[in-house]
Amino acid sequence: MGELLQGIRERRSVRKYREDPVPDHVLETVLEAVRWSPSWANTQCWEIVVVRDPVVKQSLQESLPPKGNPAFKAIVAAPLVLAICGRKKASGYYKGEVTTRFGDWLLFDLGIATQNLCLAAHDQGLGTVIVGLFDHARAEKALGVPEAFELVALVPMGYPAKISQAPKRRHQKEFVHRDRFFAGQD
Repeated sequence: MGELLQGIRERRSVRKYREDPVPDHVLETVLEAVRWSPSWANTQCWEIVVVRDPVVKQSLQESLPPKGNPAFKAIVAAPLVLAICGRKKASGYYKGEVTTRFGDWLLFDLGIATQNLCLAAHDQGLGTVIVGLFDHARAEKALGVPEAFELVALVPMGYPAKISQAPKRRHQKEFVHRDRFFAGQD
């Protein structure tokens, strides 16, 4: 098994962190993985807000429901939070017109960039969890996100206090179809 596949298999959603700060050079390595993410027509629509300020992290935590989101405590416990934002009406657009069936393609591009970020963090010995259940307008206000951009996810990041076991995964034969969807099945 190659190192990349091993990293993919070993990466976990981490919600409990040690207090150790993330050194700037390690953060720069993680952000470099975002820089090299592929995107629609190379639009590179991502913007990342690095949050270390405890007051801002507290404001972000207040945008999460206190019950029902297992990452609630992680927002303030992690040494830093990366806010994943995207420039609206760039990705999936040509000459100002949407060109995809799904409209703005920024969610797809930000998903790729976020996966790169999380894998690079894991490679650096860091843990992450992707948080999407929060009041986006409230968090955008706390971060000062301009109208032309959209906050998509919050990613607490730090050195893991605990590593969990891998959750059960579906076998390839359960989701891979050959030549046609559900080919050979009635």
